Amino acid sequence: MEGKHKKSSSASPETDLLCAKGHPDIGKVWQNVLQEAERVAATEHRLVSLMEDVFLSRASFHEAISARLARKLAREDMTRGELFPLLEEILAAHPELALSMASDMIAIKDRDPACTSMIQPLLFYKGFLAISTYRLSHQLWENSRCDLALYFQSLSSEVFGVDVHPAARLGSGIFLDHATSVVMGETTIVEDNVSILHEVTLGGTGKESGDRHPIVRSGVLIGAGAKILGRVEIGKGAKIGAGSVVLNDVAPHKTVAGVPAVVVGESTSENPAQAMDQSLICSGL
Repeated sequence: MEGKHKKSSSASPETDLLCAKGHPDIGKVWQNVLQEAERVAATEHRLVSLMEDVFLSRASFHEAISARLARKLAREDMTRGELFPLLEEILAAHPELALSMASDMIAIKDRDPACTSMIQPLLFYKGFLAISTYRLSHQLWENSRCDLALYFQSLSSEVFGVDVHPAARLGSGIFLDHATSVVMGETTIVEDNVSILHEVTLGGTGKESGDRHPIVRSGVLIGAGAKILGRVEIGKGAKIGAGSVVLNDVAPHKTVAGVPAVVVGESTSENPAQAMDQSLICSGL
């Protein structure tokens, strides 16, 4: 969260949830979540029914994701009873989506000092739930079910205050911290392992068509309220200061700040997204 960051390290408790190739081990993630659900049910009786419905009565990680999102997104337009089998069907057919969601959960636990267990993103982090909804809508978009994809985009904007076009392309290990008022346009590209704070816009500059939204490379940290406009490229390991307006490319491992943004120094970490250090000490500010 703001004002705090975790020190970057080569190892963390979350590495136990990865397989040999560095991808999430879904079985281990699921067992971790189940253990946490049992703990919550044993210590907070008001949440027992929630734990039972979302986790303890489910047979798999993707079932739990489907159950949680169905509870959050249900409306008169589409009930929980209609949403759950739809979401479960998508996740069962595309197991890579659950892998990306697990990567997002691990990223949150690793980077956010306020997150103390793997179950918390699933329960309480609207940034995680919004990105999970995006991942489902993107799959629908790729399958030419564009109207349903846009329906989920609209729901995510309404429920979570996060507006990501289903055609945008996002990698894994994405952390939306606080998440309120994050906007990503249709041709946005965000690579793996990126951290983005609230009120960030990855937008266009006008009504031109084609590729008109930013490309954000891996390891980037984008501070609260930053606006990155047009088909600009934010290089690997760069850091964007809070409140900045970025109109030009940013070289890898540079820190920019201001309106319009200018280079103020080198990134203080090889991987700002993981370090979550939002200070501008590189420039003496």
